[in-house]
Amino acid sequence: MTLLHELDATTPDRPALRFGAERLTHAQLARAAGVLGGRIGGMGRVAVWATPTARTAVAVVAALLAGVPAVPLNPRTGERELAHILGDSAPDAVLAGPEDVLPAGLAALPRVDVELAGTGAAVPAAPVDPESPALIVYTSGTTGPPKGVLLSHRAVAASLDALAEAWSWTADDVLVHALPLFHVHGLVLGILGPLRRGGEVRHLGAFSVAGVARELRDGGTMLFGVPTMYHRIAEALDEDEDLAAALAGARLLVSGSAALPVHDHERIAAATGRTVVERYGMTETLMNTSVRPGGEPRPGTVGPPLAGVDLRLVDEDGSAVEELDGETVGEVQVRGPNLFSGYLNRPEATAEAFDGDWFRTGDVAVREADGGVRLVGRKATDLIKSGGYKIGAGEIENALLDHPGVREAAVTGEPDPDLGERIVAWVVPRDGEKPPAEAELADHVAGLLAPHKRPRVVRYLHALPRNDMGKVLKKALPDGR
Repeated sequence: MTLLHELDATTPDRPALRFGAERLTHAQLARAAGVLGGRIGGMGRVAVWATPTARTAVAVVAALLAGVPAVPLNPRTGERELAHILGDSAPDAVLAGPEDVLPAGLAALPRVDVELAGTGAAVPAAPVDPESPALIVYTSGTTGPPKGVLLSHRAVAASLDALAEAWSWTADDVLVHALPLFHVHGLVLGILGPLRRGGEVRHLGAFSVAGVARELRDGGTMLFGVPTMYHRIAEALDEDEDLAAALAGARLLVSGSAALPVHDHERIAAATGRTVVERYGMTETLMNTSVRPGGEPRPGTVGPPLAGVDLRLVDEDGSAVEELDGETVGEVQVRGPNLFSGYLNRPEATAEAFDGDWFRTGDVAVREADGGVRLVGRKATDLIKSGGYKIGAGEIENALLDHPGVREAAVTGEPDPDLGERIVAWVVPRDGEKPPAEAELADHVAGLLAPHKRPRVVRYLHALPRNDMGKVLKKALPDGR
Protein backbone atom coordinates (compact mmCIF):
# COMPACT_ATOMS: atom_id res chain seq x y z
CA MET A 1 0.00 0.00 0.00
CA THR A 2 1.23 3.49 -0.77
CA LEU A 3 -0.28 6.75 0.42
CA LEU A 4 1.05 8.63 -2.57
CA HIS A 5 0.21 8.91 -6.23
CA GLU A 6 2.87 7.39 -8.50
CA LEU A 7 4.83 10.60 -8.39
CA ASP A 8 6.61 10.37 -11.74
CA ALA A 9 4.69 7.63 -13.53
CA THR A 10 2.48 9.54 -15.94
CA THR A 11 3.18 13.27 -15.80
CA PRO A 12 6.72 13.67 -14.43
CA ASP A 13 6.92 17.36 -15.26
CA ARG A 14 3.66 18.22 -13.50
CA PRO A 15 4.24 20.65 -10.57
CA ALA A 16 4.04 19.01 -7.14
CA LEU A 17 5.39 21.49 -4.57
CA ARG A 18 5.85 25.25 -4.55
CA PHE A 19 7.27 26.97 -1.49
CA GLY A 20 8.19 30.42 -2.73
CA ALA A 21 11.28 29.99 -4.91
CA GLU A 22 11.51 26.27 -4.05
CA ARG A 23 9.66 24.29 -6.70
CA LEU A 24 9.60 20.57 -7.41
CA THR A 25 7.86 18.59 -10.11
CA HIS A 26 6.49 15.15 -9.30
CA ALA A 27 9.58 13.57 -10.86
CA GLN A 28 11.93 15.80 -8.86
CA LEU A 29 10.04 15.07 -5.66
CA ALA A 30 10.19 11.34 -6.35
CA ARG A 31 13.93 11.59 -6.94
CA ALA A 32 14.72 13.65 -3.83
CA ALA A 33 12.46 11.54 -1.59
CA GLY A 34 13.76 8.29 -3.07
CA VAL A 35 17.38 9.24 -2.40
CA LEU A 36 16.59 10.32 1.15
CA GLY A 37 14.50 7.20 1.66
CA GLY A 38 17.53 5.11 0.83
CA ARG A 39 19.49 6.86 3.59
CA ILE A 40 16.87 6.27 6.30
CA GLY A 41 15.59 2.85 5.24
CA GLY A 42 15.67 0.36 8.09
CA MET A 43 15.45 2.99 10.84
CA GLY A 44 12.80 2.52 13.51
CA ARG A 45 11.49 6.11 13.50
CA VAL A 46 12.69 9.50 12.31
CA ALA A 47 11.96 12.97 13.65
CA VAL A 48 11.27 15.71 11.10
CA TRP A 49 12.14 19.33 11.89
CA ALA A 50 8.88 20.58 10.42
CA THR A 51 9.59 24.06 9.10
CA PRO A 52 7.20 25.49 6.46
CA THR A 53 9.55 24.53 3.61
CA ALA A 54 9.75 22.06 0.76
CA ARG A 55 12.34 20.10 2.76
CA THR A 56 9.73 19.11 5.31
CA ALA A 57 7.52 17.74 2.55
CA VAL A 58 10.44 15.83 1.01
CA ALA A 59 11.40 14.41 4.42
CA VAL A 60 7.90 13.13 5.17
CA VAL A 61 7.46 11.68 1.68
CA ALA A 62 10.84 9.95 2.01
CA ALA A 63 9.80 8.41 5.32
CA LEU A 64 6.53 7.16 3.81
CA LEU A 65 8.35 5.63 0.83
CA ALA A 66 10.84 3.94 3.16
CA GLY A 67 8.13 2.64 5.50
CA VAL A 68 9.64 4.54 8.44
CA PRO A 69 7.24 6.35 10.83
CA ALA A 70 7.84 10.12 10.87
CA VAL A 71 7.52 12.27 14.01
CA PRO A 72 6.92 15.91 12.99
CA LEU A 73 8.49 18.38 15.43
CA ASN A 74 7.12 21.88 15.94
CA PRO A 75 10.14 24.21 15.63
CA ARG A 76 8.62 26.40 18.35
CA THR A 77 8.36 23.57 20.88
CA GLY A 78 9.90 24.41 24.24
CA GLU A 79 12.84 22.60 25.77
CA ARG A 80 10.84 20.48 28.22
CA GLU A 81 8.20 19.41 25.70
CA LEU A 82 10.82 18.58 23.08
CA ALA A 83 12.67 16.40 25.58
CA HIS A 84 9.42 14.58 26.37
CA ILE A 85 8.63 13.93 22.70
CA LEU A 86 12.14 12.67 21.94
CA GLY A 87 12.19 10.45 25.02
CA ASP A 88 8.77 9.04 24.24
CA SER A 89 9.20 8.43 20.51
CA ALA A 90 12.93 7.53 20.54
CA PRO A 91 13.71 8.47 16.91
CA ASP A 92 16.89 7.16 15.30
CA ALA A 93 17.64 10.44 13.53
CA VAL A 94 16.31 13.92 12.86
CA LEU A 95 15.69 15.08 9.28
CA ALA A 96 16.28 18.79 8.73
CA GLY A 97 17.28 21.28 6.10
CA PRO A 98 21.04 21.91 5.85
CA GLU A 99 20.53 25.54 6.92
CA ASP A 100 18.30 24.75 9.91
CA VAL A 101 19.74 25.62 13.32
CA LEU A 102 18.53 22.91 15.69
CA PRO A 103 18.13 23.36 19.44
CA ALA A 104 20.52 21.81 21.94
CA GLY A 105 17.92 19.19 22.82
CA LEU A 106 18.51 17.54 19.43
CA ALA A 107 22.30 17.59 19.63
CA ALA A 108 22.60 13.93 20.64
CA LEU A 109 20.45 12.72 17.75
CA PRO A 110 22.10 11.85 14.41
CA ARG A 111 21.21 14.45 11.80
CA VAL A 112 20.30 13.70 8.19
CA ASP A 113 20.24 16.73 5.91
CA VAL A 114 17.34 16.95 3.46
CA GLU A 115 18.36 17.98 -0.06
CA LEU A 116 15.93 19.05 -2.76
CA ALA A 117 18.23 17.96 -5.58
CA GLY A 118 18.67 14.33 -4.63
CA THR A 119 21.98 12.82 -5.75
CA GLY A 120 22.77 9.14 -5.58
CA ALA A 121 20.65 6.03 -5.93
CA ALA A 122 16.92 6.46 -5.37
CA VAL A 123 15.34 3.42 -3.78
CA PRO A 124 11.89 2.19 -4.80
CA ALA A 125 9.03 2.46 -2.33
CA ALA A 126 9.12 -0.26 0.31
CA PRO A 127 6.09 -2.57 0.69
CA VAL A 128 4.12 -1.22 3.63
CA ASP A 129 1.61 -2.88 5.95
CA PRO A 130 -1.50 -0.64 5.88
CA GLU A 131 -1.79 -0.96 9.66
CA SER A 132 1.77 0.18 10.33
CA PRO A 133 2.25 3.75 11.55
CA ALA A 134 2.89 6.38 8.90
CA LEU A 135 3.08 9.32 11.32
CA ILE A 136 3.33 9.85 15.07
CA VAL A 137 1.79 13.26 15.73
CA TYR A 138 1.88 14.67 19.25
CA THR A 139 -1.20 16.27 20.73
CA SER A 140 -1.13 19.73 22.27
CA GLY A 141 -0.86 18.39 25.82
CA THR A 142 -3.64 20.53 27.32
CA THR A 143 -4.35 17.86 29.96
CA GLY A 144 -0.80 16.64 30.63
CA PRO A 145 2.30 15.83 28.59
CA PRO A 146 1.64 15.49 24.86
CA LYS A 147 0.63 12.02 23.70
CA GLY A 148 1.97 10.48 20.50
CA VAL A 149 -0.94 9.64 18.19
CA LEU A 150 -0.20 6.64 15.96
CA LEU A 151 -1.65 7.33 12.51
CA SER A 152 -1.50 4.30 10.23
CA HIS A 153 -1.17 4.30 6.46
CA ARG A 154 -4.72 2.94 6.42
CA ALA A 155 -6.14 5.82 8.48
CA VAL A 156 -4.45 8.55 6.45
CA ALA A 157 -5.48 7.01 3.14
CA ALA A 158 -9.08 6.47 4.24
CA SER A 159 -9.47 10.04 5.47
CA LEU A 160 -7.94 11.63 2.37
CA ASP A 161 -10.02 9.47 0.05
CA ALA A 162 -13.22 10.35 1.93
CA LEU A 163 -12.40 14.06 1.56
CA ALA A 164 -11.64 13.59 -2.11
CA GLU A 165 -15.10 12.12 -2.58
CA ALA A 166 -16.82 14.85 -0.58
CA TRP A 167 -14.94 17.70 -2.26
CA SER A 168 -14.50 16.21 -5.78
CA TRP A 169 -10.75 16.64 -5.24
CA THR A 170 -8.69 15.65 -8.29
CA ALA A 171 -5.22 15.90 -9.79
CA ASP A 172 -6.28 19.10 -11.51
CA ASP A 173 -6.65 20.96 -8.20
CA VAL A 174 -3.97 23.37 -6.99
CA LEU A 175 -4.10 23.81 -3.22
CA VAL A 176 -2.98 27.06 -1.58
CA HIS A 177 -2.30 27.27 2.16
CA ALA A 178 0.03 28.59 4.85
CA LEU A 179 -0.62 26.07 7.63
CA PRO A 180 2.03 24.65 9.97
CA LEU A 181 3.46 21.32 8.83
CA PHE A 182 3.68 19.64 12.23
CA HIS A 183 -0.09 19.23 12.50
CA VAL A 184 -2.55 17.00 10.61
CA HIS A 185 -4.32 19.98 9.02
CA GLY A 186 -1.27 21.37 7.27
CA LEU A 187 0.72 18.16 6.79
CA VAL A 188 -1.81 15.40 6.15
CA LEU A 189 -4.55 17.40 4.41
CA GLY A 190 -2.34 20.18 3.07
CA ILE A 191 0.66 18.20 1.76
CA LEU A 192 -0.24 14.51 1.53
CA GLY A 193 -3.74 15.31 0.26
CA PRO A 194 -2.59 16.93 -3.00
CA LEU A 195 0.20 14.39 -3.45
CA ARG A 196 -2.20 11.47 -3.05
CA ARG A 197 -4.35 12.94 -5.80
CA GLY A 198 -1.36 13.66 -8.05
CA GLY A 199 -1.95 17.41 -7.86
CA GLU A 200 -0.04 20.45 -6.64
CA VAL A 201 0.35 22.31 -3.36
CA ARG A 202 1.55 25.90 -3.03
CA HIS A 203 2.61 26.83 0.48
CA LEU A 204 2.97 30.51 1.30
CA GLY A 205 5.61 29.97 4.00
CA ALA A 206 3.86 32.54 6.16
CA PHE A 207 0.26 33.63 5.79
CA SER A 208 -0.52 36.90 4.08
CA VAL A 209 -3.68 38.13 2.42
CA ALA A 210 -1.59 39.30 -0.54
CA GLY A 211 -0.03 35.86 -0.89
CA VAL A 212 -3.43 34.17 -0.91
CA ALA A 213 -4.70 36.54 -3.61
CA ARG A 214 -1.56 36.10 -5.72
CA GLU A 215 -1.63 32.30 -5.74
CA LEU A 216 -5.37 32.05 -6.33
CA ARG A 217 -5.10 34.45 -9.25
CA ASP A 218 -2.24 32.32 -10.61
CA GLY A 219 -4.24 29.13 -10.93
CA GLY A 220 -4.97 28.07 -7.36
CA THR A 221 -8.28 26.23 -7.09
CA MET A 222 -8.50 25.45 -3.37
CA LEU A 223 -7.65 27.37 -0.19
CA PHE A 224 -7.21 25.77 3.23
CA GLY A 225 -7.09 27.99 6.31
CA VAL A 226 -8.04 28.49 9.93
CA PRO A 227 -10.49 31.09 11.27
CA THR A 228 -7.77 33.61 12.09
CA MET A 229 -6.70 33.61 8.43
CA TYR A 230 -10.25 33.90 7.12
CA HIS A 231 -10.96 36.72 9.58
CA ARG A 232 -8.03 38.68 8.17
CA ILE A 233 -9.26 37.96 4.67
CA ALA A 234 -12.76 39.15 5.61
CA GLU A 235 -11.35 42.34 7.13
CA ALA A 236 -9.45 43.09 3.89
CA LEU A 237 -12.28 42.37 1.46
CA ASP A 238 -14.05 45.72 1.82
CA GLU A 239 -11.12 47.60 0.32
CA ASP A 240 -9.56 44.96 -1.96
CA GLU A 241 -11.51 44.13 -5.11
CA ASP A 242 -8.65 42.01 -6.46
CA LEU A 243 -8.81 39.81 -3.36
CA ALA A 244 -12.55 39.35 -3.75
CA ALA A 245 -12.09 38.37 -7.40
CA ALA A 246 -9.33 35.91 -6.53
CA LEU A 247 -11.48 34.19 -3.90
CA ALA A 248 -14.46 34.15 -6.24
CA GLY A 249 -12.33 32.29 -8.79
CA ALA A 250 -11.40 29.49 -6.38
CA ARG A 251 -13.30 26.22 -6.57
CA LEU A 252 -13.21 25.51 -2.84
CA LEU A 253 -12.53 27.51 0.34
CA VAL A 254 -12.09 25.33 3.44
CA SER A 255 -11.77 26.36 7.09
CA GLY A 256 -10.89 24.06 9.96
CA SER A 257 -9.18 23.54 13.34
CA ALA A 258 -11.74 25.81 15.04
CA ALA A 259 -15.19 27.23 14.31
CA LEU A 260 -15.37 30.07 11.78
CA PRO A 261 -17.54 32.87 13.19
CA VAL A 262 -20.82 33.41 11.38
CA HIS A 263 -20.00 37.08 10.78
CA ASP A 264 -16.87 36.16 8.79
CA HIS A 265 -18.83 33.54 6.83
CA GLU A 266 -21.34 36.19 5.84
CA ARG A 267 -18.80 38.86 4.91
CA ILE A 268 -16.83 36.48 2.65
CA ALA A 269 -19.97 35.13 0.98
CA ALA A 270 -21.35 38.62 0.37
CA ALA A 271 -18.12 39.87 -1.21
CA THR A 272 -17.19 36.79 -3.27
CA GLY A 273 -20.27 34.67 -3.80
CA ARG A 274 -18.29 31.77 -2.31
CA THR A 275 -19.29 29.90 0.83
CA VAL A 276 -16.49 28.76 3.13
CA VAL A 277 -16.77 25.01 3.73
CA GLU A 278 -16.17 23.81 7.30
CA ARG A 279 -15.09 20.31 8.24
CA TYR A 280 -14.47 18.58 11.55
CA GLY A 281 -11.58 16.43 12.60
CA MET A 282 -8.89 15.95 15.22
CA THR A 283 -5.49 14.33 15.47
CA GLU A 284 -6.83 10.98 16.68
CA THR A 285 -9.58 10.72 14.06
CA LEU A 286 -8.31 12.77 11.14
CA MET A 287 -11.46 13.93 9.31
CA ASN A 288 -14.94 13.00 10.51
CA THR A 289 -17.44 15.31 8.77
CA SER A 290 -17.60 18.01 6.13
CA VAL A 291 -20.06 20.37 4.57
CA ARG A 292 -20.49 19.46 0.91
CA PRO A 293 -19.58 22.22 -1.57
CA GLY A 294 -22.39 23.67 -3.60
CA GLY A 295 -25.06 23.21 -0.96
CA GLU A 296 -27.07 25.92 0.71
CA PRO A 297 -24.87 28.06 3.00
CA ARG A 298 -25.25 27.02 6.64
CA PRO A 299 -22.65 28.80 8.77
CA GLY A 300 -21.97 27.04 12.06
CA THR A 301 -22.36 23.48 10.83
CA VAL A 302 -19.55 21.07 9.98
CA GLY A 303 -21.78 18.89 7.83
CA PRO A 304 -22.66 15.19 7.83
CA PRO A 305 -20.21 12.32 8.42
CA LEU A 306 -17.78 11.47 5.63
CA ALA A 307 -17.98 8.17 3.77
CA GLY A 308 -16.97 5.30 6.05
CA VAL A 309 -17.34 7.31 9.27
CA ASP A 310 -19.98 6.38 11.84
CA LEU A 311 -20.90 9.19 14.24
CA ARG A 312 -23.18 9.35 17.25
CA LEU A 313 -23.95 11.69 20.16
CA VAL A 314 -23.94 10.28 23.67
CA ASP A 315 -25.49 11.69 26.84
CA GLU A 316 -23.67 11.77 30.17
CA ASP A 317 -25.32 8.51 31.24
CA GLY A 318 -23.94 6.75 28.16
CA SER A 319 -27.23 6.61 26.28
CA ALA A 320 -27.36 7.62 22.62
CA VAL A 321 -28.90 10.99 21.77
CA GLU A 322 -31.44 10.26 19.05
CA GLU A 323 -32.91 13.76 18.62
CA LEU A 324 -32.18 15.61 15.36
CA ASP A 325 -33.56 18.87 16.70
CA GLY A 326 -30.53 21.15 16.65
CA GLU A 327 -30.85 21.61 20.42
CA THR A 328 -30.12 18.37 22.31
CA VAL A 329 -26.45 18.28 23.26
CA GLY A 330 -24.28 15.16 23.42
CA GLU A 331 -20.64 14.12 23.22
CA VAL A 332 -19.45 13.19 19.74
CA GLN A 333 -18.22 9.62 19.34
CA VAL A 334 -16.91 8.21 16.07
CA ARG A 335 -15.67 4.97 14.56
CA GLY A 336 -14.32 4.02 11.16
CA PRO A 337 -11.15 3.39 9.16
CA ASN A 338 -9.99 6.98 9.80
CA LEU A 339 -9.25 6.33 13.49
CA PHE A 340 -5.78 6.25 14.99
CA SER A 341 -4.22 2.99 16.19
CA GLY A 342 -3.58 4.18 19.75
CA TYR A 343 -1.32 6.41 21.82
CA LEU A 344 2.37 5.52 21.71
CA ASN A 345 3.46 3.80 24.93
CA ARG A 346 0.10 4.64 26.56
CA PRO A 347 -2.16 1.54 26.54
CA GLU A 348 -4.21 2.79 29.49
CA ALA A 349 -4.85 6.17 27.86
CA THR A 350 -5.79 4.39 24.64
CA ALA A 351 -8.30 2.18 26.46
CA GLU A 352 -9.82 5.17 28.27
CA ALA A 353 -10.30 6.99 24.96
CA PHE A 354 -12.73 4.37 23.66
CA ASP A 355 -16.28 3.34 24.48
CA GLY A 356 -16.16 -0.11 22.95
CA ASP A 357 -15.08 0.59 19.37
CA TRP A 358 -16.32 4.19 19.53
CA PHE A 359 -13.71 6.93 20.10
CA ARG A 360 -14.71 9.56 22.66
CA THR A 361 -13.82 12.87 21.02
CA GLY A 362 -14.53 15.08 24.03
CA ASP A 363 -16.40 17.44 21.69
CA VAL A 364 -20.04 18.28 22.28
CA ALA A 365 -22.51 18.92 19.49
CA VAL A 366 -26.09 18.88 18.33
CA ARG A 367 -27.46 17.30 15.14
CA GLU A 368 -29.74 19.02 12.69
CA ALA A 369 -32.78 17.48 11.01
CA ASP A 370 -30.69 16.33 8.03
CA GLY A 371 -28.06 14.69 10.24
CA GLY A 372 -25.56 17.53 9.93
CA VAL A 373 -23.40 18.19 12.97
CA ARG A 374 -23.12 21.54 14.74
CA LEU A 375 -20.32 21.66 17.30
CA VAL A 376 -20.91 23.66 20.46
CA GLY A 377 -17.52 23.19 22.13
CA ARG A 378 -15.35 20.88 24.19
CA LYS A 379 -16.94 18.81 26.91
CA ALA A 380 -14.27 19.83 29.41
CA THR A 381 -14.40 23.59 28.80
CA ASP A 382 -17.43 24.45 26.66
CA LEU A 383 -20.37 22.49 28.07
CA ILE A 384 -22.00 24.77 30.62
CA LYS A 385 -24.71 23.50 32.98
CA SER A 386 -26.69 26.52 34.07
CA GLY A 387 -30.13 26.60 35.68
CA GLY A 388 -30.86 23.03 34.64
CA TYR A 389 -29.88 23.59 31.00
CA LYS A 390 -26.96 22.14 29.06
CA ILE A 391 -25.55 25.02 27.02
CA GLY A 392 -22.77 24.95 24.43
CA ALA A 393 -20.34 27.86 24.56
CA GLY A 394 -19.93 27.95 20.78
CA GLU A 395 -23.38 29.24 19.91
CA ILE A 396 -23.08 32.03 22.48
CA GLU A 397 -19.70 33.01 21.05
CA ASN A 398 -21.21 33.25 17.58
CA ALA A 399 -24.06 35.38 18.92
CA LEU A 400 -21.60 37.75 20.60
CA LEU A 401 -19.56 38.02 17.40
CA ASP A 402 -22.71 39.14 15.63
CA HIS A 403 -22.69 42.32 17.76
CA PRO A 404 -20.99 45.18 15.87
CA GLY A 405 -18.99 46.20 18.92
CA VAL A 406 -17.32 42.79 19.42
CA ARG A 407 -14.09 41.83 17.67
CA GLU A 408 -13.36 38.53 19.49
CA ALA A 409 -15.30 36.50 22.03
CA ALA A 410 -14.91 33.40 24.18
CA VAL A 411 -17.41 31.92 26.60
CA THR A 412 -16.78 29.82 29.70
CA GLY A 413 -18.69 28.70 32.76
CA GLU A 414 -17.81 29.27 36.39
CA PRO A 415 -19.40 28.08 39.64
CA ASP A 416 -22.56 29.86 40.74
CA PRO A 417 -24.41 29.07 44.02
CA ASP A 418 -27.81 29.52 42.40
CA LEU A 419 -27.41 28.40 38.78
CA GLY A 420 -24.75 25.74 39.25
CA GLU A 421 -22.67 27.52 36.63
CA ARG A 422 -22.99 31.04 35.28
CA ILE A 423 -22.10 31.99 31.73
CA VAL A 424 -19.05 34.25 31.45
CA ALA A 425 -18.24 36.14 28.24
CA TRP A 426 -14.67 37.21 27.49
CA VAL A 427 -14.86 40.01 24.95
CA VAL A 428 -12.31 41.89 22.87
CA PRO A 429 -14.17 45.06 21.83
CA ARG A 430 -13.67 46.73 18.48
CA ASP A 431 -13.23 50.05 20.28
CA GLY A 432 -11.28 49.56 23.49
CA GLU A 433 -12.20 53.06 24.62
CA LYS A 434 -15.95 52.46 24.27
CA PRO A 435 -16.73 48.77 24.75
CA PRO A 436 -20.38 47.67 24.53
CA ALA A 437 -22.05 47.58 27.94
CA GLU A 438 -22.49 44.28 29.76
CA ALA A 439 -26.28 44.58 29.79
CA GLU A 440 -26.32 45.38 26.08
CA LEU A 441 -24.38 42.22 25.25
CA ALA A 442 -26.56 40.09 27.53
CA ASP A 443 -29.72 41.40 25.86
CA HIS A 444 -28.19 40.88 22.43
CA VAL A 445 -27.52 37.18 23.15
CA ALA A 446 -30.91 36.65 24.79
CA GLY A 447 -32.63 38.14 21.75
CA LEU A 448 -30.77 35.91 19.29
CA LEU A 449 -30.81 32.67 21.29
CA ALA A 450 -32.79 32.40 24.53
CA PRO A 451 -32.79 34.22 27.90
CA HIS A 452 -31.11 31.35 29.75
CA LYS A 453 -28.15 31.55 27.33
CA ARG A 454 -27.29 35.18 28.06
CA PRO A 455 -23.93 35.88 29.75
CA ARG A 456 -24.22 36.78 33.41
CA VAL A 457 -20.70 38.27 33.51
CA VAL A 458 -18.71 40.06 30.80
CA ARG A 459 -14.94 40.53 31.07
CA TYR A 460 -13.04 42.68 28.60
CA LEU A 461 -9.60 41.80 27.20
CA HIS A 462 -7.17 43.28 24.68
CA ALA A 463 -6.77 39.87 22.96
CA LEU A 464 -7.71 36.24 23.48
CA PRO A 465 -4.92 33.72 24.06
CA ARG A 466 -4.58 31.42 21.03
CA ASN A 467 -2.36 28.55 19.89
CA ASP A 468 -0.57 28.22 16.54
CA MET A 469 -3.74 26.97 14.84
CA GLY A 470 -5.83 29.91 16.02
CA LYS A 471 -7.76 28.03 18.71
CA VAL A 472 -8.62 30.01 21.81
CA LEU A 473 -6.81 28.65 24.88
CA LYS A 474 -9.56 28.98 27.44
CA LYS A 475 -7.46 27.55 30.24
CA ALA A 476 -5.07 30.46 29.71
CA LEU A 477 -7.77 33.08 30.34
CA PRO A 478 -7.09 35.10 33.48
CA ASP A 479 -8.81 33.90 36.63
CA GLY A 480 -11.45 36.53 37.24
CA ARG A 481 -13.39 34.74 39.96
